[in-house]
Amino acid sequence: MSDTTYTPPEVWTWDSQSGGKFASINRPIAGATHDKELPVGKHPYQLYSLATPNGVKVTVMLEELLAAGHSGAEYDAWLINIGEGHQFGSDFVAINPNSKIPALHDLSGDTPLRVFESGSMLVHLAEKFGAFLPSEGPARTEVMNWLFWQMGSAPYLGGGFGHFYAYAPEKWQYPIDRFAMETKRQLDVLDRQLAENRFIAGDDYSIADIAIWPWYGQLVLGRLYEAAKFLDVASYEHVMRWAKEVDARPAVSRGRMVNRAFGEPHTQLRERHDAKDFDTQTQDKLDAASETS
Repeated sequence: MSDTTYTPPEVWTWDSQSGGKFASINRPIAGATHDKELPVGKHPYQLYSLATPNGVKVTVMLEELLAAGHSGAEYDAWLINIGEGHQFGSDFVAINPNSKIPALHDLSGDTPLRVFESGSMLVHLAEKFGAFLPSEGPARTEVMNWLFWQMGSAPYLGGGFGHFYAYAPEKWQYPIDRFAMETKRQLDVLDRQLAENRFIAGDDYSIADIAIWPWYGQLVLGRLYEAAKFLDVASYEHVMRWAKEVDARPAVSRGRMVNRAFGEPHTQLRERHDAKDFDTQTQDKLDAASETS
């Protein structure tokens, strides 16, 4: 081990210059840092997000609902740039006091509802539209088992492995080994489950798949942390089969694009207000229009 031994102080204090990709926005206190109104569109659901794996869960869910014929699931999606601290604006914090994307404002009923935490949003929308979640019995319990498995497991992949492998100011062997081992164990859990099931919770596509795919599906498809070779993801053949099948769903392709402000311009739909935006408002088309104007 080449890591330098660290002796913790008796009382930890915040070093705002601690480094790392997210040093400028990480802080040990909650609450708003500035007053900022959020825009509101015309649809029943107002989503404030970014196309990280947690954000992609909700845009995929909304696009899947629309694809299934639930027109009441129409939504406006507004870009929240977490690198610039938009999640600490007063209106955003009023919806999500945890200052994390995504945040959803449900205006479909008589009383506006704030919905925060991506898993809560998936359950809220599934129950609202009676889709992608069995209404009762063992099948519902199995979907919920895997939904909560994702909520408990992904922090080890994202905040653990992803942080130390891709974002930490220095690469230390111990945390990378620790979280790589845990990530591979989780992939093995999924691989064993998918060896006997088409989708995560059985034969039917559900919010369990919608929750897990943006993290583990995109990981094995080589889209997270540039770590596919390091983690030998090709060895998880059942996860790979499932990841490719989910990836091929048109609603998943659209959901990946929404609130995306990175990657190839043709994959970026920074805001979404109508289905036709996928044809007219992707960043490559906006850039081309700007060049000719």
